[in-house]
Amino acid sequence: MALEHVTDRNFEDLVKKDGIVLIDFWAPWCGPCRAFGPVFEKAAADNPDLTFAKCNTEDEQGLAGALGIRSIPTLMVFRDSILVFNQPGMLPAPILKELVDKVRALDMDAVRKEIAEHERRHAAGGREDGRARGDGAEETAPISKTTGIA
Repeated sequence: MALEHVTDRNFEDLVKKDGIVLIDFWAPWCGPCRAFGPVFEKAAADNPDLTFAKCNTEDEQGLAGALGIRSIPTLMVFRDSILVFNQPGMLPAPILKELVDKVRALDMDAVRKEIAEHERRHAAGGREDGRARGDGAEETAPISKTTGIA
């Protein structure tokens, strides 16, 4: 399967596709990116029902900046237009396969419910742990209870 190339012009359409979309953010000068490339391409060949895409951060600096890409390689995974994984670093083939399997197994209704609940609490000024904001406790990023994926 051919890998799609991500640009600022096609990014939104790409991630809004139904199903699973994996995007590898990389640069030609990056050694770990070059090492991850064949792993990513093999996963694409092994999973022709998924969309695999690459974004050259040298060519798409504006997009990489807008997405907060600070380290490469970075892998983003979307399922049904929802970002379910976003992590820098090279993944070995068995870990990438495990990630694909976990994303396939997600209960997306439960994920959407969790997102709606998080947004409801956030809009009401609450914190993930149920305490009110401004109580002096340190705020931490939530880890999805539904997906188990940070």
